[in-house]
Amino acid sequence: MTSPDWAMARERLDAEHARVADRIDALQREYDAIVAAAESANLDDEHDPEGATVGFERAQVQALLQCAQDTLAELNAARERLDGGEYGVCAACGRPIDEARLAARPTTRACVACASSSGTR
Repeated sequence: MTSPDWAMARERLDAEHARVADRIDALQREYDAIVAAAESANLDDEHDPEGATVGFERAQVQALLQCAQDTLAELNAARERLDGGEYGVCAACGRPIDEARLAARPTTRACVACASSSGTR
């Protein structure tokens, strides 16, 4: 295994961070628009056939927003590990994480062997 390119890792993390932050902004705007539309339409979720659809859309966007926020938190943690010299080290066994795995999953905390045995990413 070659020596890791931490500058490339930083670029990957920063690019993914920017992409996810943009996604969060878009989802927040979408969620706010759904809420505003529902308030102005005065929908009754229980009795109006359209109310259930609006409720579902709101819940779906809210779930996507939460997922994106969780991803952003994972990216922030990975950046902190990179800054602290702990990035690319398996949290379970302490061995280096292969560069190919870091490229595929930049936020991973486990090498392939440990991730396979524990069922984590």
